[in-house]
Amino acid sequence: MEEKLKLLKEKLAEIQSLSSIGAVLSWDQNTYMPTGGAAGRGEQQAILGKIAHEMATSDELGKLLDELKPYAEQLDPDSDDSRLIKVSAKDYDRTKRIPQEFVIEQSRVTTLSYSAWAEARQKNDYSIFEPHLEKVVDLNQRYAAFFPEFEHPYDALLDGFEPGMKTDDVKFIFNTIRPQQVELIQKISESQQVDDSFLHQHFEEDKQWAFGEEVITKFGYDWNRGRQDKAPHPFTISFNSDDVRITTRVNPEFYNPMLFGTMHECGHALYNLGINPELEKYGMGGGASLAIHESQSRLWENLVGRSFPFWQHFYPRLQEVFPTQLGNIGLDTFYKGINKVQPSLIRVEADEATYNLHIMLRLELEIAMIEGKAAIKDLPEIWNAKMQEYLGVTPPTDALGVLQDVHWSYGMMGYFSTYALGNLVSAQWWELIDKQIPNMEDQIRTGEFGELLGWLRENVHIHGRKFEPQELVQRVTGSKIDPNPYLRYLNKKYSEVYGL
Repeated sequence: MEEKLKLLKEKLAEIQSLSSIGAVLSWDQNTYMPTGGAAGRGEQQAILGKIAHEMATSDELGKLLDELKPYAEQLDPDSDDSRLIKVSAKDYDRTKRIPQEFVIEQSRVTTLSYSAWAEARQKNDYSIFEPHLEKVVDLNQRYAAFFPEFEHPYDALLDGFEPGMKTDDVKFIFNTIRPQQVELIQKISESQQVDDSFLHQHFEEDKQWAFGEEVITKFGYDWNRGRQDKAPHPFTISFNSDDVRITTRVNPEFYNPMLFGTMHECGHALYNLGINPELEKYGMGGGASLAIHESQSRLWENLVGRSFPFWQHFYPRLQEVFPTQLGNIGLDTFYKGINKVQPSLIRVEADEATYNLHIMLRLELEIAMIEGKAAIKDLPEIWNAKMQEYLGVTPPTDALGVLQDVHWSYGMMGYFSTYALGNLVSAQWWELIDKQIPNMEDQIRTGEFGELLGWLRENVHIHGRKFEPQELVQRVTGSKIDPNPYLRYLNKKYSEVYGL
């Protein structure tokens, strides 16, 4: 069996290498590729997808996995090899159901869809993206049909990003937190409002960039194994455990997006950089799920990056970088400004108290599209109506509304709920960290993040995909995904910021 296991690992490593090549092409498309290259890039990705699919669904691989399943049952169930066999068998079954022609079509459609989205967003013209989104929705409906055992077609999409999670589970969690978040927002709206006008002025782009890199260097981002570039929509991408890159965007007239976007993407990158290389090599990297990944980015962005102790350390340095803009702004004023609660148009710039409402809106739209209850041509109108209902704001343009997120252009449906779930998990980690590292605040106050990163590496990062998300959270915290720590965190923090 050892020889068969070795052969399995060789085959999985080859498939993972093809995936990494595709990631390089995707990163280039999002950063440096000229727009005219979209069709050619689509063909390249389609060929890669075809080859990878053939390898991932080969009869030889299936036979190997069948022979190794009984062997896995004899191993320690938590061992890397046992989990590798079990996870790979599930991957094989899932991939085997997808026809090769579907994979090729998906690669072509989504490559062109991304370019159309970028153009539509730039020109504020939804009609450019609409026919491409029609094809994306059709692809997702067809994909869900390959998995008839799921109770709801959206379950099949959700399971691809959040293994084991069901649509009803997410709805239950969201229905639990929605009224409490709405109540908190209402209390805040009735309080004296925070002034953040000082954040909306000119901040030189190169200085923003340099300060952001300074911060994430202290977090522990390894520049020998990563880099940062610009992209229309910030993202993190991993080619292997020694090459994990991040992107961000800069608004020279508003300070928040670049810095907090950089911290957010750094959180994702630190996760990928901390996964056991032996797991990553065989396709077991990438993290337990998108929610667990998001728990890392939101932890560094918000629980660390928007905390008062963090700015006790970094604010004097930021004032040195921007003396004209911030030299006369006190620390308390700055801290409240970056934590201002105000319903806004853009998800990635939303404050912590309103962020989850953006996600709930997208979840409802995705389910309606998959069920065929929302016409794609009507999506801008539906989007605007829900923004007004949920957040009390109406996008003045589609670029600030239905076109703001990149995910649908990639074909990614079933993804958005993981953002809100990640918020919840981040607070679960933090409550435990606070108990196990009792001087954590003091460490942050002095710009020391090594022990925090070490805790995350040992408890979360190193495991890669060995454990499903609910299992991992249960193992570490003692309970499955629980909204209460996050609600406690929000209420405590914003009661202090707004004097509730």
